[in-house]
Amino acid sequence: MEQVFAPWRIEWIRREDHEDAVDGCPFCVLPARDDDRASRIVARSPHSFVICNNAPYNPGHVMVIPDAHEGDYAALSPAVVADHARLKQATFDAVRAALDPNGLNAGLNHGGDAAGGSIDDHVHTHVVPRYTGDTNFMPVISDTTVIVEAIDETYDLLREAFAELPCGQRPDDEDAAVEVSFE
Repeated sequence: MEQVFAPWRIEWIRREDHEDAVDGCPFCVLPARDDDRASRIVARSPHSFVICNNAPYNPGHVMVIPDAHEGDYAALSPAVVADHARLKQATFDAVRAALDPNGLNAGLNHGGDAAGGSIDDHVHTHVVPRYTGDTNFMPVISDTTVIVEAIDETYDLLREAFAELPCGQRPDDEDAAVEVSFE
């Protein structure tokens, strides 16, 4: 598959800590780092977080991920499931506010090799903004993806949108993810 535009991938390729992609779950490693911006984590809740997808189908493609390292959604505690669901709702609101898509696709990856793409042992939900006339045909017809906006620009738009939600709190550290709390 050809990639029309993906300049942010060079950082992943050139990183010094390659072992986290092999020996550790990136969904566990990235949130444990002290740099949410570098990890592209736009929002956090008590039991979950939202991260920009490094290989997005469309600008604004994010994942909502429970903190718990678990591959089976049914094995998550009720508190984690509720938090994950609420953060998905907040993500829908933030994506709509930031990017004004014509629709959203959401899909839960859990339960085995075929379900999770490259990460099959940590539940995650993809949220993909969709636009009338978007480039969905490109991967099917020409084996090519089209990315129209750099992930860092999308990160900034989404972080601002999460901060504006009634449940969002702007952190003191300008590079930190927005804290999302639920009542």
